[in-house]
Amino acid sequence: MRPAQLLTVLEREFLSTQEGHHTPVMLWGPPGVGKSQMVAQIGRHHGMPVIDIRLSQMEPSDLRGIPFRVGAQVEWAIPAMLPDAERHGKQGILFLDEITSVPPSVSAAAYQLILDRRLGAYVVPDGWAIFAAGNRQGDRGVTYTMPAPLANRFSHYEVDINLDDWVAWAYANRIDERLIAFLRFRPELLFEFDPAHNPVAFPSPRSWEFSHRALQKFGDLPSLLTGALQACVGPAAGIELSAFVENLDKLPDIDAIVRGDVVKVPRETDLQYAVAAALVGRAIRAKQESNAQVIFGNIIEFAGSFPQREMGVMLVSDMYRAIGQEIFRVPQFSRWANIVADVMLYDL
Repeated sequence: MRPAQLLTVLEREFLSTQEGHHTPVMLWGPPGVGKSQMVAQIGRHHGMPVIDIRLSQMEPSDLRGIPFRVGAQVEWAIPAMLPDAERHGKQGILFLDEITSVPPSVSAAAYQLILDRRLGAYVVPDGWAIFAAGNRQGDRGVTYTMPAPLANRFSHYEVDINLDDWVAWAYANRIDERLIAFLRFRPELLFEFDPAHNPVAFPSPRSWEFSHRALQKFGDLPSLLTGALQACVGPAAGIELSAFVENLDKLPDIDAIVRGDVVKVPRETDLQYAVAAALVGRAIRAKQESNAQVIFGNIIEFAGSFPQREMGVMLVSDMYRAIGQEIFRVPQFSRWANIVADVMLYDL
């Protein structure tokens, strides 16, 4: 399932705790596709705490607690990491990450916590959702087969890789527009992982975020940039991105396009992707400006000048995902839409 769809699933499951309809959710997927980040995003959206418990680092007693004697009886000290309404709040997310890396002795201790929302005398507060995530066995991580009793305590979703969803996230999180343009140009590199070779560094949504950081740190040091990018996404992808960035000195004047000047579209396909990404970034930054509608209109006008109309459709589609229905109120939009009606993306 696409990340955008899964965010809706997690959102509804979080809200359902208030209505008594919550079902624990298990997210499956290879390393680096953003499983943990999606859970964190739901917590940030609602301003709620996320307690991230890495079960792979625990012993069974870490969950159950430590026994101590009270008179003639034995009681259990509840682990401080488990959600507590007074200390953590009445609502939140209990996130059990790396659950497929848990040995059976530990996963057995989690059965009651996940399904019955309790461990002995401890009870998970009603407003807390339970999410979990883990890698599949074919991903060459440290994994155990999930026992059937544990698996049957979740609803299961597999995380798909989707470039449009990643691009929307990237613009929202101010990822370097050069990197967005590169992955629009080479979409197959968004995720490239061969478990048979078990690479150390490989392209994934997570490692492309590392590449964004490398561009900020080493962009002014060409002698180090290629090596830094290779350290994030692997040798081949790192060299390709470095060459792509070096070629961007041939870009047309983005400021002139935004002003509405007549600017020729570059003939090179990679530069066309770079122009489109840069213009979407300008549109996002112009949202709060008084002349935002003028800027949007000039960008849409330029989108109609691409030799390949699909390129303009991609540009305007990314603008729509980033700034919303504001673009529908721009006079140039209707004219552009008529020109590209036969290739219009249906989700625009």
